[in-house]
Amino acid sequence: MLEEVALWLQAAPGKTLVDGTLGGGGHSAELARRVAPAGKVLAIDIDPEAIEKARPAIEDLPVEVAIGSYTAIPKLLRHQQQVCVDGILLDLGLSSDQLADVERGFSFRSRGPLDLRFDRSRGEPAWKLLARLDEKNLADIIYRFGEERLSRRIARRLVAARHERPIRTADSLAQIVRSCVPRSRGHAIDPATRTFQALRIAVNQELASLEQALALLPDCLGPGGRLAIISFHSLEDRLVKHAFRADPRLQVLTRRPLQASADEIVQNPSARSAKLRVAERIAP
Repeated sequence: MLEEVALWLQAAPGKTLVDGTLGGGGHSAELARRVAPAGKVLAIDIDPEAIEKARPAIEDLPVEVAIGSYTAIPKLLRHQQQVCVDGILLDLGLSSDQLADVERGFSFRSRGPLDLRFDRSRGEPAWKLLARLDEKNLADIIYRFGEERLSRRIARRLVAARHERPIRTADSLAQIVRSCVPRSRGHAIDPATRTFQALRIAVNQELASLEQALALLPDCLGPGGRLAIISFHSLEDRLVKHAFRADPRLQVLTRRPLQASADEIVQNPSARSAKLRVAERIAP
């Protein structure tokens, strides 16, 4: 949703924007081209590997990069001696590089470690989480963060399977989940999708980070500054929708979330679940 983001953030020469989820660098690069030459983009990502891979995309553009969570944007702006900015973007989806990295476990077909962390230098990988949680807590995570109605069946099967052999890889987890979740006729989504989503959210504490950011980021915007958030599942989208509506500092600009065009979905199938919401900072 490159064009939509640039338009709704009103990217124009001289503006200062923040990309809180650098990822592959596509959004940062496009925003930087539009704010150049006098403007700039401050880009941040929690994944050090993503930052290194994104550098060619933003080379020779007015982009300043930092490692960290988007919850650290206020601290980043203070460090930059920047009182406020004209716009902030959060794209909460996985990058294509993360999906392609067999050592991360984001792809169902990966035979590498079932890690699922955005920053592998901290926290607990998903395979360790699977190894230590009891059946009830595992089912609760899959139900709460994956909205999976068959969570108890899946948890029961995972606990039985790990007694026979530790679940260490993404493809082995996917096979186990598929064995107890029927694929809906005519439904393109893999039966393992919701379980992977739940474990990834739990490992990275994604919803807690998003809640924290929604509370902090409006104060980083100047009057008329805009906050744009792209979410990829209903848990994130509900958080954004309710936070935008309830925050007296913000005026909601998108009554309904914007979605990717048919052409974009053809080029990038993962965009089919993307939802963009935008709000504007009201003058104090």
